[in-house]
Amino acid sequence: PKEEIVEKSNNMELYFEVDDFDAFAETLEKRGDIVYVNRPMMHDWKQRVVRIYDPDFHIIEIGESMAIVVKHYLEKGLSPEEVSKVTQHPMKFINMVRRKYGV
Repeated sequence: PKEEIVEKSNNMELYFEVDDFDAFAETLEKRGDIVYVNRPMMHDWKQRVVRIYDPDFHIIEIGESMAIVVKHYLEKGLSPEEVSKVTQHPMKFINMVRRKYGV
């Protein structure tokens, strides 16, 4: 029943990843109808995320792909071991990213 529906209950979220977080965040900013749960922020493991409400007030979290985060730090010159420590991801994942992107 409609009277039992609780809007903005914040008890569930859908999660997506994007490769170009800056472009995505810019697109959101250009819209006038976005209701933010939180504006873009960075987690301790260096992944940038944003949380918004969809039109029915479900939480949608969009995060920067962790593979892109790792690639970025490798391209900045950090060693794979340093990237593993900064991103809190195992060396197996870091090495997979290195192979995939040739960094």
